[in-house]
Amino acid sequence: MSDFLMEMRNIRKSFSGVKALDGIDLRIRAGECVGLCGENGAGKSTLMKVLSAVYPHGSWEGEILWQGQPLQAQTIKETEEAGIVIIHQELMLVPELSVTENIFLGNEITLPGGRMNYAAMHQRAQALMAELEMPQVNVALPVYNYGGGQQQLVEIAKALNKKAKLLILDEPSSSLTTSEIKVLLNIIKALKAKGVACVYISHKLDEVAEICDTVTVIRDGTHVATQPMASLTVDRIISMMVGRDIANLYPREPHEIGDEVVLQVQNVTCYDVTNPARRKVKNVSFELRRGEILGVAGLVGAGRTELVSTLFGAYRGKHDATVKLHGKVIDVSSPIKAIRHGICMVPEDRKQHGIVPEFGVGWNISLPVLGKYSHSGRIDKSEELQTVMQEIGRLKIKTASPHLKITGLSGGNQQKVVLAKMLQPKPDILILDEPTRGVDVGAKYEIYKLMFELARQGISIIMVSSELAEVLGVSDRVLVMGEGELRGDFVNDGLTQEQVLAAALTPLAQQAAASANSNSAAPVAA
Repeated sequence: MSDFLMEMRNIRKSFSGVKALDGIDLRIRAGECVGLCGENGAGKSTLMKVLSAVYPHGSWEGEILWQGQPLQAQTIKETEEAGIVIIHQELMLVPELSVTENIFLGNEITLPGGRMNYAAMHQRAQALMAELEMPQVNVALPVYNYGGGQQQLVEIAKALNKKAKLLILDEPSSSLTTSEIKVLLNIIKALKAKGVACVYISHKLDEVAEICDTVTVIRDGTHVATQPMASLTVDRIISMMVGRDIANLYPREPHEIGDEVVLQVQNVTCYDVTNPARRKVKNVSFELRRGEILGVAGLVGAGRTELVSTLFGAYRGKHDATVKLHGKVIDVSSPIKAIRHGICMVPEDRKQHGIVPEFGVGWNISLPVLGKYSHSGRIDKSEELQTVMQEIGRLKIKTASPHLKITGLSGGNQQKVVLAKMLQPKPDILILDEPTRGVDVGAKYEIYKLMFELARQGISIIMVSSELAEVLGVSDRVLVMGEGELRGDFVNDGLTQEQVLAAALTPLAQQAAASANSNSAAPVAA
């Protein structure tokens, strides 16, 4: 009998003649958590799709042993029945169905005659949500009522309901808050104690270090190393992933910030899409100078995305704002109007708002400026392709062909495509909403370098990020949002995470009262 619950031996997988996996080995014991690390496009998700039979046996080469016996699954249902359950990076929920119905989809509890036993399913769903420290969730409500972080935990509840022996988590914390991540890691620790094995794929290497017993690193579809986490450091994992040492994760580069105020934003107020009586952003005003990188920080629900979506004309709810470009009021009531004024945005949710899934990589890049290549009513495909290939090279997008469907790329490479697309109109102002979410360390470094290069060219950047270290690592100035209010506007000179968090958590009224008390306590000058 093998010591390993699962073994993957010499796994090879190709797409259109291009090798995605070239002889990968992976082993895991019951109760063990293995961190699977690598850059975007390294083959991590492809390897897990082989294991879970998203790619059925026969479409790849090599061997999988499950509890010592060959596993030759043709369907996901077969691997789930064996006890292998994958939670994909892109959520697989049906928004219109209830939390309970999503948890039991395909595994419903039925009464005699085939009717659904909703009472039993609701009871089990409530128990699962309580186990995930979310007892407040109404399991009878549709999933669309809940945010991305809560939906991620519904996916985990769905997996737990299938009694997984091996749980595969692909970037599970990318949309979670700090408190939700803590809950997730505690759940994994509890599962390990019960003998459940986990494969944890994440670019957040601090999470890998905390939760994983063993780390396997792959690069360009090949196996680099498998070592105990106890013998590794985060820096060592990074160097194995990218093939070189990265001394500074935030490569700050000098760039001149002009005296000219490029953008003036006055009195932005946004109302909740589902509850128009509730304000999501409350009377926010700020300025942006030429060549400045302005970070926007705040806790989840602070109104950051609503604020920047309004500037791009993409906010779906009722809103009011005055936007001035070079001192003149402009109309940004739609994205096309914003783009014409030189304001472009890389959205938070690339799947929903950033890519056109049915289009190829090249078309996704050139889409905003197709008119540039139109001559006498026809697209000059040669000219368009030349630009596309330049952008693929400049942003180091890993794709077998510019004609490859964009959904065939890893999440991080899709993000680079969206960034390339939004640079095509040559914006004066570039808004980046969570630009490095789901992006590996090496690609983050490249994005930061590109941001500094754009700033040197005089482009002004607004960057929203949930990672405070990232905000402080690249911003010249930081706006701090909290419950829809602008609670702080700081020059990033010695600014600390503690100062940012303190501002985010302190309402304006409380800040004003503290300031007044401080002034009244001060000695009066003679």
